[in-house]
Amino acid sequence: MDGTSPPQTAEADWKIGVDIGGTFMDFCAFETRSGRIASLKVLTTPDDPGAELLTGLDLLAKREGLDPAAITRFVHGTTVGINTIIQRKGAKLALITNVGFEDVIELARLRMPEMYSLFCHRPEPLIPRDRIFGIGARLRSDGSETFSPDITEITRAVEAAQAVGAVGIIVALLHSWRDGAQEQAIKAEIEKRASDLFVFTSGEVWPVIREYERTSTAILNGYVHPRVAGYLGALEERLTLRDVPARALLTKSNGGVMTASEGRRDCVSMLLSGSASGVMGAAWLARQAGERHVLTLDIGGTSADFALIVDGAVQFGSDEKIGEFPLHIPSVSVSSIGIGGGSIAAVDAQGVLRVGPDSAGSLPGPACYGRGGTAPTVTDAMVVCGWLGHSGMAYGQLQMDVGRARAVVGDLALKLGRQIEETAQAILDIAVSEMFVEVEKLSSRAGVDLRDFVLMPFGGGGPMLGAFLAQELGLARVMAPRWPGVVSALGGLVADLRGDFIRTVFAELDEQTVGALRQVFQDLSQEGRAWLVSQGHRGAADLILSADMRYTGQSYEIEVMLDSDWLAEPASIAEAFHDTHHRIYDFADPGARIEIVNLRLSAVGAGPKPEFPTVPGIGQTVAPAREVQVFHGCWRAVPLFERASLAKGGTFDGPAIVAQEDTTFVIPAGTKARVDDHLNIHLSLTERTDV
Repeated sequence: MDGTSPPQTAEADWKIGVDIGGTFMDFCAFETRSGRIASLKVLTTPDDPGAELLTGLDLLAKREGLDPAAITRFVHGTTVGINTIIQRKGAKLALITNVGFEDVIELARLRMPEMYSLFCHRPEPLIPRDRIFGIGARLRSDGSETFSPDITEITRAVEAAQAVGAVGIIVALLHSWRDGAQEQAIKAEIEKRASDLFVFTSGEVWPVIREYERTSTAILNGYVHPRVAGYLGALEERLTLRDVPARALLTKSNGGVMTASEGRRDCVSMLLSGSASGVMGAAWLARQAGERHVLTLDIGGTSADFALIVDGAVQFGSDEKIGEFPLHIPSVSVSSIGIGGGSIAAVDAQGVLRVGPDSAGSLPGPACYGRGGTAPTVTDAMVVCGWLGHSGMAYGQLQMDVGRARAVVGDLALKLGRQIEETAQAILDIAVSEMFVEVEKLSSRAGVDLRDFVLMPFGGGGPMLGAFLAQELGLARVMAPRWPGVVSALGGLVADLRGDFIRTVFAELDEQTVGALRQVFQDLSQEGRAWLVSQGHRGAADLILSADMRYTGQSYEIEVMLDSDWLAEPASIAEAFHDTHHRIYDFADPGARIEIVNLRLSAVGAGPKPEFPTVPGIGQTVAPAREVQVFHGCWRAVPLFERASLAKGGTFDGPAIVAQEDTTFVIPAGTKARVDDHLNIHLSLTERTDV
C-alpha cells in the first residue's frame, strides 16, 4: 500500500475494485486525478458476510485518505459461487421435468471424466434421483403442445419436494428453448402454492437447445442462488452504510460486469466472477508489459485457476468446468481445481497423502494464522519449509505462528512415518503435481505449446508456488505483477459491461435462411442494447456476433465469429466456418452442407480504463534485507528481499524470497530476476535445480 500520501481533497475520484475469495477480500483502489494506486487485503468474515467490506473501506480511509463519498465506480468479483460448488455446500434443490426424462442429469452425455483412467468416477449429481419429479407436460420440437401441464401433477411434485426438504425448484422441460410458456406456467403454479420456495426455469437461465446442457446450467444457477443472493444483499447494505454513491457492479464469468441487483437472480453468470476478473486483470498487465502469450495462475485460499492469453487476447468458451460440473454459458476459459493456500492435507484410508479440495477457509484458516485452525494446509507447509513466516502478512493483519504450523504438519508426519520438513515438502510437491496435471489438460485442449508462454502467478498463493510449477512445466519465464495479491480486484477496474444473448436457429445455411438470421440478429441486438441501458450505460454499444455451426450430420458445433454484414451473404458465413473448422481440426469440406444451430450476440459497453504510469529508474543489483533459512531437500540460507525496495532495472538471482504486504514471491534456484518499468518481476528459468 502507498501509505505515505496525504488525505485526499473533495475533488478526489476513486474507483474501487474488490474481489472476495475463500480467505481474503482484496481491494485495488485507483485515484484517477493523481494516478495513485492503493491495495489492501482483509480477512473474510463467513459468519457476517459483508463486514470485511466495511473493514477494508475504513482501512483505506485511514491509510489513504479515501472518502467513500468520492467512490464513483465500485466493481466486485467473488468466488462465493464457485467455492459453493467445489465444496458442495449449495442449496437443496428439486427438479421438475418431463415424465420419462427424470434421468437426464444422471445420464448426462454418457462420458467418463477421464476416458483413459480406470479409476475415475463421475460426480454425484447436485440433485439426486429422489428429488427429481416427472410430469406429463410435453412440447414437440417445433414448439407445438402435445400435453399441457396438469395442476394436480404440479401440486404433487411440489409437495414431494417440500417433504424431502428442498428449498428451491428447477423446472426444465423438453424444447423450452423453442417456447418457454410451459415452464413459466409451472413456475407460476409453484410460486402460488409454495411461496417459500425459489424457482428457476431452464429457459430463463439459458435458452439453448439440448436438454442436459440447459438443465445443468439452470441447476448450477439455483444451487448457488441462496448464498450468492445473501452475500450480494449484505454487500449492498454495507455500501449504503458508508454512503458510497456508486452502484455496485459485479464481474461476470464472461469477463464483463453487471449490476448487483441482476446478479441476485442471474447467479450462473457470475460463477467464474473472481476467476474471470483475475484473467482480465492479468491480460491488462500483460499488455502493459508487452507479453502476448501468458499462462495465468491464480491461487486463493480454496482453489487454483488457470487460463491462457493468446496473442494478447483472453480466451472464451461455453463449456468450462466448475469443479466437477460443466458450465454452458459464455465465459472466460478458466480451469479450476481445489488446490489453494487453505487446502487441507490428510492421509486417506489407503495411507496416501492427499491435498484438497477441502479448505480451512478464513475461519479457522490455516493453523499458522493462529485463528483456531487444527488441520495442516498448503500455507502451513510453506511456513514449515521456511518460505513464509519471516514477516507480517495481509498488510499486518497476520503474523505467522511457526510453532502451530509445525505442530499440525508434525501430526501428519507421524501418520506417514516421515520427518516434519519432508512431509511439508511432500504437501507442496503434491499441490504442484495436481496443478501440473490440470495445466497439461488445458494446453492440450487449446492446442498450444506452453514453452512459448510466460507464467503469470497472482492471488495470495500464486507467487508462492508459481515458479515451482513453471519449472515442472518446462517454462522459461515467469512474470510476477507489482500487486499480485489483488490482480482479480484490478480486473474489475478494467472490465466493460458485457451481456450475452443466444437464440437457437437450427437451420441449414442457404439463401432461404438468411432472412430469418437477419431477424434473429435484430432481435438479439435490441435485447442487447436494452440490457446495456438497464445497466446504466448510455454510450455506444459494441455488438459482437457469432454462430454455433457444424457440418450437417455432425453431433457438435463450433463457434464462428461473424460480421453482421455477412447475414445477407451465406457464402461469407460458410467461408468463415470452413476456415475456423480447418484451424481447429486441420480439416474442412467446402462442398458439404452447413447447419447453424445457435446465433450468439455479446453486447459490450466500454467502461473507463485507468492508465498506470511507468516509474523512473536505472539498472542495479539489489541488496537483500537479510538471509533466512528454507528447506527444499535440505536446509540452507537464502536472501529475502522487500518488494518495496525493488526499483526499475533491479536484478538478482535465485534462490530468493520477495516479501510484500499482499503475498510472498518464492524464487527457486537457477533463476535470474529483473524488475521492469512497471515494477513487475520477470524471472528467467533454467533447468530445475534443487535449492
